[in-house]
Amino acid sequence: MGGFGSRSRRKGIPNEPALLAAAAENPGGSVAEIDPTYIDDPNGYVPSEAIRGAWLVDSSGKLTGEYQKNPRHGVPQDDFRRLTVPDHWLGWLGDDPAIAVRKGIEESLRAQVADAVVEWVKILETPRFLTGGRRHPEDEQVMLVTRAALAAPFALSVRTTPHGRSILLGVFSWAAVNLSPPGVRKDRHWFDLGVELDWAGERLQGRSYEIDGADGTAER
Repeated sequence: MGGFGSRSRRKGIPNEPALLAAAAENPGGSVAEIDPTYIDDPNGYVPSEAIRGAWLVDSSGKLTGEYQKNPRHGVPQDDFRRLTVPDHWLGWLGDDPAIAVRKGIEESLRAQVADAVVEWVKILETPRFLTGGRRHPEDEQVMLVTRAALAAPFALSVRTTPHGRSILLGVFSWAAVNLSPPGVRKDRHWFDLGVELDWAGERLQGRSYEIDGADGTAER
């Protein structure tokens, strides 16, 4: 909770059984206060914006009465920094890779539930990237990119009519082939829930070649 604001002392210490039990399990630490407006299950993934603040706990596991407000508390926002910060070429995703990946995630969800509305998406780790190409036939110093792929671990909130809000964790993968020459490009998405990044990363190359099709037109 070191990133929160300054401490203050509240007049009354909450007498909530769940809060007191959590404090007893974290002596010398702190217990977060989750805003139920944004999160239905405080035991699942909780975005930092959904934390109102934290109660400090003494060495015996009791609340001290000191409270640290979270200055970032509010509506959770998209966070694609781990996608765009790495120095990796993402030109195959267009001018704004974050928007492209978000749209791909939305399309994957709406393919399952037509009225799915994505509230926010956070990329949790640096994605795994895969890029393949060949030498330019007229200039060996130029590399033509023929295929590219990524696997991005995410947490997201989605609302649907049948289920209301759901917080989902998993890996979104995207592969594209026939990037050179233009005009015959093929793309495919994979939306894997409850898997680790290593699992999805190991499948990137194989998945990219799955797109080739029986006609064998995809470049290698």
